[in-house]
Amino acid sequence: MTVCNVSLGHPPFFILQGIPGMEDKHRWISIPFCSMYFITILGNCTIIFIICTERSLHKPMFLLLCMLALTDLGMSTTTIPKVLCIFWFRHSEISYMGCLVQLFFIHTLSISQSAILTAMAFDRYVAICEPLHYATILSNSRIGLIGLVGLVRAILFILPIPVLLQKMPFHVNNVIPTTYCEHMAVVKMVCVDTTVNRIYGLVVALLVAGLDISAIASSYVLIIQAVLRLSSKEAHHKAVNTCTAHIAVMLLYYTPSLFSFLTHRFGRGIPPHVHTILGNLYFLIPPMLNPIIYAVKTKEFREKLTKYGYWMKEHIISNHGQNPF
Repeated sequence: MTVCNVSLGHPPFFILQGIPGMEDKHRWISIPFCSMYFITILGNCTIIFIICTERSLHKPMFLLLCMLALTDLGMSTTTIPKVLCIFWFRHSEISYMGCLVQLFFIHTLSISQSAILTAMAFDRYVAICEPLHYATILSNSRIGLIGLVGLVRAILFILPIPVLLQKMPFHVNNVIPTTYCEHMAVVKMVCVDTTVNRIYGLVVALLVAGLDISAIASSYVLIIQAVLRLSSKEAHHKAVNTCTAHIAVMLLYYTPSLFSFLTHRFGRGIPPHVHTILGNLYFLIPPMLNPIIYAVKTKEFREKLTKYGYWMKEHIISNHGQNPF
C-alpha cells in the first residue's frame, strides 16, 4: 500500500507519466499528435476569423459555429501543449494547482461544448420547423445569451470538483498514469474515502449528457417529422443537408466523450496505454475534423472560404511578380 500524505495534505506537484508502457515511443507518437494539433489550430482559427470578418455570416448558425470553434481550441490547447512537452522534453511535472486548473478547464469546456451542440440542434429545429419565425425566435443577442448560460451552467457544475479535492490528502506516490489531469485520474490519487467525489462526478455527467442528448434527440424527432411532410424533393434534400454537418459533429463529440467517461469508471479490463491514447484523441480528432466538416457541408461558409483562398493566391502571385529576384 502507498503512504497517505495526511499531514501535508496535497503534494506540491504531480508527475504525468505519459502513455504507460510506451515511454520509449513518445517521440514517434508526438508526430501525429503535433500534426493534428496544428491542423486544429489552423482550422478553428480560420473559422473564427472568417465569421468575425464577414458580416453576412453574423447569423445564429454561424455564431454557434464560432462558439464551437472557441471551445475546440480551448479543449485542445488545455491539454495538448503539455502532452507534447512530456513527449519531447520529458517535462512531466505539473503543479498541484496547475493540475486542478487543467481539470477545471477540461470539464468546463466539455460541458459548454455539449450546451452549444444542443443549441445547434435547436437552431436546426427552428430553421426547418418554424422558418417564418426563425429571426424572431433566434436573434444574435439570444444566441449570445444561450452561450453565456451554457458557460455559467458548466462553471457551476464543475467548480465544486476542485473545491472538494482541495480538502483531501493524497498518496505520497504522486504519479498520474496518463498525460493530463482528468477528474477520476486525480480522485484515484486521494488516500481517503472519495465516495462523494465519485457520486458527484457521476451525477453531473449523467445529468448533463441525459438532458442535452434528450433535447437533441427531441429536436431531431421533430425535424424528421417535418422533413417527411415536405413534398418537394429539393426542399427535402436541403433540409437533410443542413442537419448532416451537425449530426456528424455531434457523433464526433459524444462518442469519444462517453467512451472516456465510462472507461475511467468501469473499464478496468482496458489496457492503460489504450485508454490514454483514446483519451488524448478525444482532444484532437473532434476539434480537428469539425472545421473540415463545416467547410465541406455548409455552402455559405464554403463560398467565403473559397473567396479568401483566391484572395490569398492573388496576393502571393502579385508579391512574387513584384520581387525582382
